[in-house]
Amino acid sequence: MAERDTQKSRVWLWMGTGVVLVAVFFSARYWLRGKLTVRIAQATQGVLVNTVSTNGHIEPVANYAFYSPLATTVKAVYVQPGDKVPAGKLLMQLDDVEARAQVARAESGVKSAQAALDAITHNGTQEQRQASAAELARGRLQVTQAEHNLAALEKLAASGAASASEVSTAKMRLQAAQMAVQATQQTAGNRYSPDEVNQARATLAEAEANLQAAREVLNKTQIRAPIAGTVYNLNVAATEFAEAGKQLLELADLQHERVRAYFDEPDIGRIRVGETALIKWDAMPGREWHGHVVRTPITVATYGTRTVGDVLIAFDDNSDGLLPDTNVTVTVTIESEPNALSVPREALHSEDAQFYVYKVVGDELVRTPVTTGIINLTQVAILSGLHPGDWVATGTLNGQPLQEGMPIKAVR
Repeated sequence: MAERDTQKSRVWLWMGTGVVLVAVFFSARYWLRGKLTVRIAQATQGVLVNTVSTNGHIEPVANYAFYSPLATTVKAVYVQPGDKVPAGKLLMQLDDVEARAQVARAESGVKSAQAALDAITHNGTQEQRQASAAELARGRLQVTQAEHNLAALEKLAASGAASASEVSTAKMRLQAAQMAVQATQQTAGNRYSPDEVNQARATLAEAEANLQAAREVLNKTQIRAPIAGTVYNLNVAATEFAEAGKQLLELADLQHERVRAYFDEPDIGRIRVGETALIKWDAMPGREWHGHVVRTPITVATYGTRTVGDVLIAFDDNSDGLLPDTNVTVTVTIESEPNALSVPREALHSEDAQFYVYKVVGDELVRTPVTTGIINLTQVAILSGLHPGDWVATGTLNGQPLQEGMPIKAVR
């Protein structure tokens, strides 16, 4: 009997041990399974900015490019690239033989057109006026002679010495002579029509315009510096032939430069006049220049494969070291908050246009609604819902989605 009771006690002992082990196993399994490893970050206060970056190039504010006004030879070059020159200095001389010939031809054309207009406004040339005067004198003499002949025949007719037909013929001769005088007077006083006068004036205006253009071409064969500046581009040498329109040299005041930046179309509406800009050049790593937006785009254009708008940026400091036409990186600050409470952007979630984060409370996640402010590529400003020092989850190590109430194991 005692042996049977001992065996029964052993059975119960083993059964109890098994139940305890099962309970421990499932409890451990439950707690281990529920502990999800997540990355966490702390809400901190500090300066938060939102920026837009793009490429641009340096250009002088006052730039002068000179082109050959005609096909000719470069006679002399008096500067080299990099030379700083005063205003008015002769930079280059082109062969001006053809230009002088064009001026001479244009001057001759003006004189011819002026003479033609003078002749028209004075009813002909001097020769024509003299011929008209002589013809008018002859006509008047013929009228006087016809009047005398008619008077004599009328007296003879009164005495029966002349017939009526002779008197009639004399009257007709007088009328013809008088009509000839009238025609000569009209021709001498109004030889040209108003249309002919206007045409002559237009011809003179055209000739004068041609002369002005020829003189401008001649003036451009002597290239002088319009301002004090630096010659930074020289494309020809002495004795070299330059076709019409070829760029010869460029001169600019390199103490006054600006940046022309190319912002993509979606970013154009975020750029405002006065916003600060940071300029960097790969050729000078570690050096920075500062400026501000002075003109926003007035149109968009295709730039390679991009649709962009031109933004002009003025320098706030010296642009020394930046060469014209160099490519730079431009970063414009479009928003700034000096004392923002922020968390990493990956901690922010949204649902039905409402933002929230998973706040770490103890060993669990609590879904917490928040109000956001500035959002940049890495951080988001929190206006309400969190306090400095709060911890939020940014994601899991295994990619499993975050859930409220989930027990976690936090890693920073």
